[in-house]
Amino acid sequence: MSGAELALLLLAWVLGGASPGPATMALASTGMSRGRAPALALAAGIVTGSAAWGVLAALGLGALMLTHAWAAEALRLAGAAYILWLAVKALRSAMRPGTPPPAAMARGGLWRVYLGGTLLHLTNPKAIFSWGAVYAVAVPADAGAAELASIGLMLMAGSVFVFFGYAWLFSTGAAMACYLRLRRWIEGAFGLLFGSAALALLTARPG
Repeated sequence: MSGAELALLLLAWVLGGASPGPATMALASTGMSRGRAPALALAAGIVTGSAAWGVLAALGLGALMLTHAWAAEALRLAGAAYILWLAVKALRSAMRPGTPPPAAMARGGLWRVYLGGTLLHLTNPKAIFSWGAVYAVAVPADAGAAELASIGLMLMAGSVFVFFGYAWLFSTGAAMACYLRLRRWIEGAFGLLFGSAALALLTARPG
């Protein structure tokens, strides 16, 4: 691939990753409610999940899995179930009056947050379809292992920029102050957004 083609591919990848979705919503919710360290841990988990799909797609296993309807269906249902759980969690928080103290907001270790981010992206069909499209459409069929690896690393760098950037942005003092003022409204909005994403995933059909 030429330098111009790689630049266009990276730009499309970054714009796609930055578009609203379960990962960005989770980062916004975590960053505003819990602060920078949990948000960065969540971003690291999301990037890990994306890297896993990237490796599978480069090996051809992602495309192989998606040719089996049962595998794609299981992935879709698992993703919808996890996002629905996030919706219920946000709505329950919105129904609790008052503002939780900082200790309550920080509940749950960073490792648990990291695993949640990894699970979020491993159950996100958008991730494997995105990686699959890159290796099936954008990358030349005669690309060698070195070129596949370099393209994968370039795209992963784009993912790191997007998701860690969101983690930093949503955990700023201004964002957290806004959350403390409007906590119940914000959590309610996240609950509805997560619920809508889960419903869209449940009703989606391949093709």
